Amino acid sequence: MVHCFRACLPLFAILIVASNLSYTRASMKGGHKIKSATFLSPKFVLGPGSVENRFYRNVDFPKGHIGIKSFNAEVIDDTGNPVPLHETYLHHWLVSRYYQPLDVVETNHEQKFKESDRISARNSGICQKGILNQYFGLGSETRKTATHIPDPYAIEIGNPAEIPVGYEERWLLNVHAIDTRGAEDRLGCTECRCDLYNITVSEWGHPLRPDYKGGLLCCYDHTQCKVKQGFQGTRRSLYLRYTVEWVEWDSDIIPVKIFIFDVTDTGKRLNGSTGLGPENGCQVEYEIKSCSSTDTAVNGCVDVKRTNLTMPTTGYLIYGVAHQHTGGIGSTLYGKDGRVICASLPTYGEGKEAGNEAGYIVGMSTCYPEPGSIQITAGEKLVLESNYSRDQDHTGVMGLFYILVADRTPNPTSLLQAPIHVSLFKFLNGNI
Repeated sequence: MVHCFRACLPLFAILIVASNLSYTRASMKGGHKIKSATFLSPKFVLGPGSVENRFYRNVDFPKGHIGIKSFNAEVIDDTGNPVPLHETYLHHWLVSRYYQPLDVVETNHEQKFKESDRISARNSGICQKGILNQYFGLGSETRKTATHIPDPYAIEIGNPAEIPVGYEERWLLNVHAIDTRGAEDRLGCTECRCDLYNITVSEWGHPLRPDYKGGLLCCYDHTQCKVKQGFQGTRRSLYLRYTVEWVEWDSDIIPVKIFIFDVTDTGKRLNGSTGLGPENGCQVEYEIKSCSSTDTAVNGCVDVKRTNLTMPTTGYLIYGVAHQHTGGIGSTLYGKDGRVICASLPTYGEGKEAGNEAGYIVGMSTCYPEPGSIQITAGEKLVLESNYSRDQDHTGVMGLFYILVADRTPNPTSLLQAPIHVSLFKFLNGNI
C-alpha cells in the first residue's frame, strides 16, 4: 500500500521536514493558489548489488480537476536523508495515468491484475502503445532539473468529461533503482551490463539476442549485480519521495500536451503491435561503441545519433528537456530547415554529496521560450539528435526528449495580470 507522506507515523523525522516544505502561494490570473503535497512510495529494500524495478498502482496523488505545475522526486532512506547516486543509482522513476473501475481495489503486493480492467490515459507522444506512456519521469538528473510549468499553463488532469463512466483516475509509479555499494564495476552495474548480472534470458524467460550486451533486459526487479568479494553491506529501507504542485482548474489556465520523443524511433509501426520489439520503432535504449583513432580524427570521438520524426499536431513550445545517461553530452530537437526548437545539456556532479555526485549526470538544462515564440506545426518534420562521448563503451543509454506544447498563447491582458514567476530551483542554485 502506498503511504501518504503525512500519514507515515514511523517516519516522524521525515514528517517534520515535509510539513515545513508544504505551502501555498498566489499565482496566475484570478488569485489561484499553488498547492503542494509530498508523498512517499511504498518501501523498497536494497542490499549491495540488488535491484528494485517495480510498478506500484494507485499511488497517492492530488485529487480533483486540477492543473499540475511541477513534479519532483528523489530517493531517501528511512530517516528522510537523500541517498547519493554512488550508493543507490536512480535509473529512472516514471508516473503514468490510467482509469480503473470504481469497484476494483488495488494493492501493491505480488497479485496480478486484469489488464482489460485498466484503460491507459497516455500522453500525446508518438511511440507505439505501451512505450513511453508516462506523464512525468526522470533519472539520475532528477534533483537538479527544473520541472515547473510557467503561468498560465499547466498539465490538466481529473477532468470529469474525460473519465469513463464507472471509472476513476489513478496513477502508476515505476521506480528503477540499483544499489551499487561495493560494486565490482559501478558504471557497469548502472548501465545494466548483462555479464555483471549473469543474465542470459529476459524477465519473461526469453533468451536474449547474442549481440545484446546490456540494458533494461538485464537489470529487472530482484536481479543482482556483482559486488567485490568479501564486501559486507547491510540491506536498507528506501523510498521515492515525490512532491507535486498544482492549482485548481479553471478557464484561465491553458492546458499543455505532453510529447516524449525517442532517438531510437525508426518510425516503423505494425497494426496492433505494442511494447518493445524489432517490429516497432521506439526501442528506448541503445549502445555506444568506444572510438578508434580513426574515429577520433573524423568526429572527435562523439557518437551522434539522429532520427526523423513527424509532429502530429500544431502548438507552441512551453517547456523542453532531454534525458540521457552517463556519457551523454547533450541533445537537440530541430524543426523544419534546421531551426533549433530546444537544446538540453547535462550537468555532471563533482563531489560526493547527494545532488553533486562526481561522474553522474545530476541535472539537465531546460527550455522555457517566450510564449508564442516557437511554434511547431502539424506534419512538420523534426530531427532529434542525441550526442554521447565514445571514450568508452556504454550499454543501455537513452536519448529521450520531453516537451510540453500548448495549442494557444495567453492574451496580452492575461500576461499583464500574471505575477512574475521566480523559479525556486534557480534561487536555490544561485542562478538569479
